[in-house]
Amino acid sequence: MSQKPETLSARAGSLIFVALLLAFAAFLMSQIGAETKFSAKGKLFAQPRFWPAIGVGMMVVCGLGHLILSWRDKLGWGFADVIFWARAVEYLAWFMVYVWAVPIVGYLAATLAFTVLLALRQGYRSAKGISAAALLGLAIVLVFKTGLSVKIPGGAVYEYLPDGLRNFMIVNF
Repeated sequence: MSQKPETLSARAGSLIFVALLLAFAAFLMSQIGAETKFSAKGKLFAQPRFWPAIGVGMMVVCGLGHLILSWRDKLGWGFADVIFWARAVEYLAWFMVYVWAVPIVGYLAATLAFTVLLALRQGYRSAKGISAAALLGLAIVLVFKTGLSVKIPGGAVYEYLPDGLRNFMIVNF
């Protein structure tokens, strides 16, 4: 029975992926002693180190198993797949710019700009698509800042607004 080229291509990059996952899991395992504590009193299952060690240990064991199986099957390194996965880092960069912009321009302006720019990045060019993105941004601000009263610092640009408007923007947007 032969495999479809898409299936083989999808599996070709798994060796690199699992190697990176295993390296990350090994790093986490090396830090478990410094980041968690073991108390002499208390039950084993209640120890602060127990469940994180189980989770990270399973990451190492499963990653090692996957690496061995991938190596055995000789799936290849698949650098094209790595480039495909790395494209997701772009969205991390978008989010970091958003986090950086909120204290400067304010939650409302940053969220509106972020949702509209991401909509444009995804290929939405119609007025309907851009309007929907802006309305989504406004809804997010209203739900989190006004409705749930999440404490988000006001933007630095709010300092240039008149007193009454500045207080309104800081409290509500």
